[in-house]
Amino acid sequence: MSAGLDDARISKGMRTQMELRKRRFNEGAHQVGWKVGFGAPAAQKNLKLTAPLVGFILDRAMLSSGSKVSLAAWQKPVAETEIAAYVGRDLAANANRDDVRRAVSAIGPAIELADIDCPMDDVEAILAGDIFQRHVILGQRDIMRQGARLAGLKGRVTRSGHDVPVPSDLETNIGDILNIVRHVADVAAAIGDKLRAGQFIICGSLTAPLILEKDDSGVDFALEPIGGISVKFAT
Repeated sequence: MSAGLDDARISKGMRTQMELRKRRFNEGAHQVGWKVGFGAPAAQKNLKLTAPLVGFILDRAMLSSGSKVSLAAWQKPVAETEIAAYVGRDLAANANRDDVRRAVSAIGPAIELADIDCPMDDVEAILAGDIFQRHVILGQRDIMRQGARLAGLKGRVTRSGHDVPVPSDLETNIGDILNIVRHVADVAAAIGDKLRAGQFIICGSLTAPLILEKDDSGVDFALEPIGGISVKFAT
């Protein structure tokens, strides 16, 4: 399987992450999705990874488009513009590509806000803290693109009103979306869970992560022609 849990850094980090998730569940939170991180080829090479790292997303992390977020207490805030893959049916480990394709019921735009609060080369610590996850904004989902069909899609990103280049091939920095979904299903199974119908996966940053500065006013992301979303930052 592709879970990579034979890597001691990953197995230890995931055990701690699951303890964190259990505490959040005990506090009344519910899991709504999954995230992957460090999926870009350069990042995987630097960290000696064979697949992206996987974390969880809770209902309390979700924000609506246009929300204003204060970053005052954050250590190193980052925004990432991503594709969200929506899961329409449970997906078991070791699924074949056709099963994975059938499981993806829609795709749409997403923005993740993260706070880098540990060393970027410490895989165990990164996983233990749920890969810096803080908030997620989701946009419209396009059910006509079930199976993660990306043909004709174009990403447009602006940061504080300035354009950020987005690769024309949206999988350049994240890899194949169906492989990502299959990998998350494998990891979920390896930790005693499953990738469930109704959940979503944010599949990694389409651009280099946007390290936010004090004067940044917001990030806008359109996944055309599906639609756009935004987040604003309090000064």
